[in-house]
Amino acid sequence: MFVLELTYTAPLERVEAVLEEHVAWLQQEYAAGHFIAAGRKVPRDGGVILAAGVDRATVEEIVARDPFVLAGVCAYRITEFVATTTAPALEAYREQLPT
Repeated sequence: MFVLELTYTAPLERVEAVLEEHVAWLQQEYAAGHFIAAGRKVPRDGGVILAAGVDRATVEEIVARDPFVLAGVCAYRITEFVATTTAPALEAYREQLPT
């Protein structure tokens, strides 16, 4: 599983200019089964996305297609972790430690 942390690198006006495209990209990734949650950080200086079911190379490819990245308005920090413990509602995303 991955935590994708976005940090805005441009003024909010520039972020807002591509927000609709970014939301459409998010919806495509939800439909593909790659994303399980996303939202704005508080304060609004970026966002966070939880991604599952893909490897790091695929996550990097997905992130590179984000309209925010293409417009140069954010930078990503990608953190991979093994979700060995989850709430019951997220049991489908529970993982095993590598052997």
